[in-house]
Amino acid sequence: MTPGDRRLLGGRSPAAFLRRHWQKRPLLVRGALSGFRDLVSPDQLAGLSCEEGVESRLVLVRGGTRPFQVLPGPQDPRRLRALPTTHWTLLVQGVDRHLPAVSRLRERFRFVPDWRIDDLMVSFAPRFGTVGPHVDSYDVFLLQGLGRRRWRIQRRPDPALRPGLDLRVLRRFRPDVEWVLEPGDLLYLPPGVAHHGVALEDSLTYSIGFRAPAHADLLAAAVTHCLRAIPASRLYEDPDLRPTRQPGEIARPALQRMRSLVRRELRRLDGPAFDRCVGAHLTTPADGSPEHRAPRMTTGVLRRRLRSGTGLARSPGSRIAFVRRPAGVDLFVDGVLLPLPPRLAFAAPLLTGAPHLDRAALAPHLARPGFLPLLADLVSRGALVPARGSPRRKGRHGSRRGAGSRSRGARR
Repeated sequence: MTPGDRRLLGGRSPAAFLRRHWQKRPLLVRGALSGFRDLVSPDQLAGLSCEEGVESRLVLVRGGTRPFQVLPGPQDPRRLRALPTTHWTLLVQGVDRHLPAVSRLRERFRFVPDWRIDDLMVSFAPRFGTVGPHVDSYDVFLLQGLGRRRWRIQRRPDPALRPGLDLRVLRRFRPDVEWVLEPGDLLYLPPGVAHHGVALEDSLTYSIGFRAPAHADLLAAAVTHCLRAIPASRLYEDPDLRPTRQPGEIARPALQRMRSLVRRELRRLDGPAFDRCVGAHLTTPADGSPEHRAPRMTTGVLRRRLRSGTGLARSPGSRIAFVRRPAGVDLFVDGVLLPLPPRLAFAAPLLTGAPHLDRAALAPHLARPGFLPLLADLVSRGALVPARGSPRRKGRHGSRRGAGSRSRGARR
């Protein structure tokens, strides 16, 4: 981490931050990104919220059919134009998947493994905009952009909720401390800490959220993995069955036999099978949709492009991770397993390291057997995209005007 990067954590190293604060206690860093300039305007955010395939929510603190009414996206441009001057919030999830500049902000937090990073949400609120006091079950960094927002924190909240609301708003909230965040300030909150943010003026907040797989989800993924490996023709057997005196009873020998077969099937998850199950689960897109495929890229076309100076960039919309194994590496791309032999094991850390690989980074490896076909496959899957020159280019929303916000945000 460079000295400039250390300012992000208030002069702390990532190791010190993780040891003292991660999932333990909040941290406020004044001027974490001094001179921070917004990566999206309120108008751009409003325009993005009106698009199909973009998850967004409009929270009406007042003026709806009930307090804290939530209106899911895609948003209606006419509704946005008619909003009052106070008491609402627009939240847009996964902005990093749509705007490269926002995706680059996420790169600053890669001292935490990629599989733990969920997405980067951006919220806009005029004065008194809020989603109410609440508790989240994940770690989050809150970076203040435009305007100011007051945050009040309670470390041991009463979990009781206000009934009849669209949001999980705490019924009784008694803050221990409060801060007013200004542009460039950063607030880290671990899971379970109640917080209440209220905009003091037109305000943008960038929320970098981290996911933790639920125990139930991991178990469900493991069981699903086992089920896929069991032929439908494999049935319970009891060739030693004896006449029963109680036809309605599920006898102890039958229960023991079924318990043994379940344990036997679950043992299939020992070792690499479990690693592959977890790798696929953690890289599956959040909406469960199938991987995005781009037009097929041939090795010949890709070779010519790379020779002409084209580089490759990881798609912000893809999840890529890998697991080392004794012989080679298992690469996971949007929930799909791609086993790499030992000769290609180097490719996994290379492709999941820097977000942009220029010709100089790729050229030494292009002659290695299998490397160019692997790149072509990843481009065809949409996990890598050709990028000429510097990666600092505008995305498809980069210069777009919004849908008419009145002036110039899953997770809460």
